Amino acid sequence: MRIFVTGGAGFIGSALVRHLIADTGHAVLNFDKLTYAGTLSTVEDVARSDRYAFVQGDICDRAAVDAAIRAFRPDVITHLAAESHVDRSIDGPDAFIQTNLVGTFTMLSAARAWWQSLDAAGKSAFRFHHISTDEVYGSLGDTGLFTEDTPYDPRSPYSASKAGSDHLVSAWGHTYGLPVLITNCSNNYGPFHFPEKLIPLVIVRALAGETLPVYGAGDQVRDWLYVEDHVRALRRVFEHGAVGRTYNVGGNNEKRNIEVVRTVCAILDRLRPRADGIGYAAQITHVADRPGHDRRYAIDAARIRDELGWTPAETFESGIEKTVAWYLANEGWWRPLVEAKAAERRGVAS
Repeated sequence: MRIFVTGGAGFIGSALVRHLIADTGHAVLNFDKLTYAGTLSTVEDVARSDRYAFVQGDICDRAAVDAAIRAFRPDVITHLAAESHVDRSIDGPDAFIQTNLVGTFTMLSAARAWWQSLDAAGKSAFRFHHISTDEVYGSLGDTGLFTEDTPYDPRSPYSASKAGSDHLVSAWGHTYGLPVLITNCSNNYGPFHFPEKLIPLVIVRALAGETLPVYGAGDQVRDWLYVEDHVRALRRVFEHGAVGRTYNVGGNNEKRNIEVVRTVCAILDRLRPRADGIGYAAQITHVADRPGHDRRYAIDAARIRDELGWTPAETFESGIEKTVAWYLANEGWWRPLVEAKAAERRGVAS
C-alpha cells in the first residue's frame, strides 16, 4: 500500500516510518512541517529507500496537503502530526487549537476530496487513521481502566484539542462516510524521543549533573508503551481494523512518575555511574505540581488484542533498559537539541 504519514519526522511518526520501510513493502510519504520537535535525523536510516519520500508541509495548509496527496496517491493516511506537550499547551494553547483542531479538519477535508475522486475499489480500500491519546478520557481513580466506551473528559488544553480532533474524525465518518479509524494510546517512550518528555529529559539532565524536577510527590500513574510496540499496533489497525472502529493501545505497564525517574537513575548508575560514586537519584527534587495534573491513566487494550491479535512485546523493564542504552549510545542525536535550549520546561511529568 501507499501510506501518507503526517508528522513522520516526530517521535511516533518517525518510528512508524522506520517500521514501514524496514519491515513491510509499503511505500511511505513523510509529510512534516519540521517544527522544534521534528527532525529528519529520525529517519536517516531509511531515507535512501526508493519506497520513501519526504515533503515539508503544514497540515493546516490545504493547498500543500492537496498537492502532496494528489502526487502521492495514498491508500492510507495516518495522521500523527500534532502539538503534544501538556506543559506547552498550558503556557500557549493557541498552537494546539490551530494544529490539532484546524489541522485535523484540513486533513479530513483533503482526505474526503481525495477519497471521493477514487473509483469504487479505491474508495473501499482507503483508510483515514487518526492517532490520538488516552488523555482525552480524563483522570482515573485508583482502580479501573479506560476502554473505548469511556466518556471523554479532557482536563488540559492539549487533551481538549485532541478530544476535539477525535470528534471531528468520528463526525466525518458518520456524516460523509469517510472510512476512518481512531487509536488512543498510552504514554510512549523509546529512541528518538524529543528531550522534553519525562524519560529522555531525566536521562539528559541526569547526565548533565542537573536537578531532576518531579511534579508534586511524583505519584501520578501512567501506562507506558514502548514506541516500537505502538507502531506495530498502528500498522495492524490500518491494515486490518474495522472501519469506524476505535482501538485503545496500551502497554499494560502502570508506573508512578517517581518510579520511572528512579528506574532511569538506577539504570544510569549501572551503565554510566557518576564519577563521585553518588547515585543519580540524589539529583531528584520535588517541585510544585502543574495545574490540573491528571492523577492516573490506564488503558484496557483488550479490543485490539482480541480483534486484531496485537499485544506489546516489551515489558517496561525491557523497554526502559533499551531506551536508556540508546540515549547513551546516541548523544550525537540529542545533545545538539539540548544545547539549542529547545527542551525548556518547568518540571518533569508525562
